[in-house]
Amino acid sequence: MRVVGLFAGIGGLELGLSRAGHETTLLCEIAPAARIVLDARFPDICKHDDIAELDALPGDTEIVAAGFPCQDLSQAGLTQGIGGERSGLVSEVFRLIDDQNTPLVLLENVSFMLQLDRGRAIATLVDAFESRGYRWAYRVINSLSFLPQRRERVYFIASRCDIDPAAVLFADDVTPPLPETDLDTHAHGFYWTEGVRGLGWAPDAVPTLKNGSTIGIPSPPAVLLPSGDVIKPDIRDAERLQGFPEDWTIAANANGRTSRRWALVGNAVTVPVAEWVGARIACHTAYHTDRDRAGAWKSWPRAARGSRSGRVRVEVGGYPAFVPREPLHNFLRHSGEPLSARATRGFLRRTDAGNLRFRAGFRERVRRHLEVMERAGIAAE
Repeated sequence: MRVVGLFAGIGGLELGLSRAGHETTLLCEIAPAARIVLDARFPDICKHDDIAELDALPGDTEIVAAGFPCQDLSQAGLTQGIGGERSGLVSEVFRLIDDQNTPLVLLENVSFMLQLDRGRAIATLVDAFESRGYRWAYRVINSLSFLPQRRERVYFIASRCDIDPAAVLFADDVTPPLPETDLDTHAHGFYWTEGVRGLGWAPDAVPTLKNGSTIGIPSPPAVLLPSGDVIKPDIRDAERLQGFPEDWTIAANANGRTSRRWALVGNAVTVPVAEWVGARIACHTAYHTDRDRAGAWKSWPRAARGSRSGRVRVEVGGYPAFVPREPLHNFLRHSGEPLSARATRGFLRRTDAGNLRFRAGFRERVRRHLEVMERAGIAAE
């Protein structure tokens, strides 16, 4: 199917859909650094910078894909809601699909949208699509299905063609194996900028890659290796943790610095999740209602489907697959940068004051890393 990518970022949705056999015909992205990457990676595809100034979609558009801005919906962001200045730009999507009568729409955003302001964001989307005659489905999918990154995102499909969005999103469901938590044999990712509250830690994985602080400072996670070393992953491994080839964003380097690249990667859509969705769109079948659960809900569930005729909660997990992968410390191809004494000290101070829970022995190993860094005199101030 022919795809238009709105709020394309560095092309995660579009790259995944193309791997599933779909063809992107137009990309729209306003951020200069992201556009540099799109120009380098999709040189033959027509591009537009400002969605508010995009007059119309190409007449042959079959899928509109949009990872619309999450800053106003994110738990770590501005939390202004769907009416915020950035996330409110999703209204431009409706303007464009109304003019073109688009058959299929694929949206991606943070899972916190289901909770913020009692789910006003997801309610707004559902109401808008139902009023236009679309049937819809959404599901929270964890990137751990395919890669060692714990990243939950809402994937939302609306359709007014013969493709049933429920048949696409609910086709596969597996129970993932329990993660390994042995500190001697597996790496454990965490955010050294947290400690009192936040995303916490992840066994044999990294927590959700982020776009950085609200003032634009990059915020890579840290990884406690089985050796006891604590590192910040290399940006090339961060790209791979999102499913991109390494150096996908190298064109955005400013004077050899990688700070902009961390923000681009943190904002991106995980490529293999988009590929799975694209593959299910390509081979869609009928939806079987055995996962449906009747009854009203007090809060928005993690998966649901509906249309003008009604809405149904769907009992399905966050893992459409669980692709075998090597342990995180072997997945990382590059040595990374040791977490500085200053950063380690700050993290430990906050964990002592906070209530985040870690694997037994985790903090003790981080303290030993601090002692090593202090003795070596390596304090990257």
